[in-house]
Amino acid sequence: MGGVTATDSAPEGAREAAVRPPHVPKQDRSRATRQRLLAAAVACLAEHGWAGSTVSVVAERAGVSRGAAQHHFPTREDLFTAAVEYVAEERSTALRALFPQGAADRREVVAALVDLYTGPLFRAALHLWVAASNEEQLRPRVTELEARVGRETHRIAVELLAADESHPGARETVQGLLDMARGLGLANLLTDDGGRRERVVAQWAVLLEEALGTGFRD
Repeated sequence: MGGVTATDSAPEGAREAAVRPPHVPKQDRSRATRQRLLAAAVACLAEHGWAGSTVSVVAERAGVSRGAAQHHFPTREDLFTAAVEYVAEERSTALRALFPQGAADRREVVAALVDLYTGPLFRAALHLWVAASNEEQLRPRVTELEARVGRETHRIAVELLAADESHPGARETVQGLLDMARGLGLANLLTDDGGRRERVVAQWAVLLEEALGTGFRD
């Protein structure tokens, strides 16, 4: 016969407490559910486009009920605009974190900015833009979202490039860089021409030195 363990001899309530998983505060569970939904929404939008990305599809991918999804995001427009904004903010944070001590040269910064416009986030955002061109309810929300994300990306680019926007043409140069990066992102949707992208990045680094000045780390 086996001996009686401490758990066996404990009162029933104590035994249940010993095997019960740690309590997770309701607020933390709610935040985790929201983040799963946002990540799932971006993934679905990137893979299936607007037409194939319903609230039900996203909820299933996130492992939650449709009701739980609608509790956090009452409408489809709420869900997808919040999802693209959330992931854009995450990418912006990651971009800043790449250069905690500052970049070694502007070419590194240009390459990192170009990378923002490749991958699932850009693909998801593109599907959202296309949908917004045809969906009256979605258009003003996406227009506002794109303006906010664009302003933040511009601020980060100015900071990382050490650009002085009081100099004539500096602001337009930074914006031109971001427009170029977006164009490379569009091209990357059809073909991954890494070699050409590297050459474009190198040339833009040279142009930035000429337009913004060479005292990058001074």
